[in-house]
Amino acid sequence: MKAPTELSDTKFSPSFQKLWTASAASNLADGLLKTAAPLLATTLTKDPFLISTLAAVIMLPWLFFAIPIGGLVDRVNRRLLLAVANLIRLSAASILAVTVGYDLITFPILLLATLLFGIGEVMYDTTIQSMTPEVLDRDQLDRGNARLQVTSVALGEFIGTPLSGVLFAASIVLPFVFGAGGIVLAVLIVLLLPSHYSSTPKSTQPKDKTKFWADIRFGIGYLYQDKVLLKLVLLTSSIGFFFSASSATMVLFLTETLKLPIALYGVIFAMPAVGTLLGSLLAPRLSAKFGRTNVMALSMLVSSFLVILQGFSPNYWVLAGLVGLGLMAITFWNILLMSTYHQIIPTEPFGRIHGTRRTLVWGLMPIGSLLGGAIATIDLRAPFWIGGLACTALALYGYNFIRNLNTTLVNKE
Repeated sequence: MKAPTELSDTKFSPSFQKLWTASAASNLADGLLKTAAPLLATTLTKDPFLISTLAAVIMLPWLFFAIPIGGLVDRVNRRLLLAVANLIRLSAASILAVTVGYDLITFPILLLATLLFGIGEVMYDTTIQSMTPEVLDRDQLDRGNARLQVTSVALGEFIGTPLSGVLFAASIVLPFVFGAGGIVLAVLIVLLLPSHYSSTPKSTQPKDKTKFWADIRFGIGYLYQDKVLLKLVLLTSSIGFFFSASSATMVLFLTETLKLPIALYGVIFAMPAVGTLLGSLLAPRLSAKFGRTNVMALSMLVSSFLVILQGFSPNYWVLAGLVGLGLMAITFWNILLMSTYHQIIPTEPFGRIHGTRRTLVWGLMPIGSLLGGAIATIDLRAPFWIGGLACTALALYGYNFIRNLNTTLVNKE
């Protein structure tokens, strides 16, 4: 198997354009809601462990629902499932808008709405990532994934995040109202996708009907039997666990230790998004010039080491700069990793296999967040130091495996 080495100049399909537009509306809503939720939590409690439960709850659905939703994605119309996912997220945003607006919000209600949003997020992410290779040619994968990432940053981070902070400072309810509006727009755009949106040739062979749980067992079995894919997923899961631990109480570190004014919260979080944007723009080019897996290996190591340095930040401006550099490296990794998955996982069962993978990778993150919250009760800087050291050790261990991944896949074929 040979990774693409040249950037494709072919135009994207109309179906991809609509999918990208729907994603853009959803990204804007995400920026508003995901910035406002932790700020809302700090108005309800200052306990580091309780704050970390918010980060844990948003990821918890990946542990319990990623595999069954992955099976569902491969059995039903993905276009309609994407709309349903956004409707679930809309219900969560509406709960928060109403309870905050009428001064009925409590920390348990916030956790419940966050859990509901997380379930919708599992369905949304699994579905859209399963649809992406259906509406892109093979040589468009790096460029198409980069375009989705650039849009996510531009609207979610540069617009949604700072706007959310300003709106929150003006009135706590406003980010949730506007966030709900963005999701409504995303639902409408998704429904504009044609029923037969895929540009991927469909098999003319009749498919054997399988049971839902048999499909799920297939996804688990596929991942277990493919030892290269399994090792890649386990490495990613382990690093993600400690990344979650390091960032679980970021909002308290900023507001309590570094004394960040609430009105600047969104601005500070938007600044590092420059790194994400640069990463999105440069990833396809660096992949083409230096090789996908070389860039992945180095970005994994650099992003891990930067977590340690973040714990030594003397003020929020330095932290924003370090996080920005880290996000650029993480973005290289995320885009090229997803292109690798799109390349090596068959399109038809992608949802099942992807759901299994996400259960391991994202399912461990809630536990990591709770660990970070426990560590933060000692010192709010400690999660960065401990989590960063663990990430760096794992990155060093897996460096050569990632760097030689493309050769390994070629030899396997």
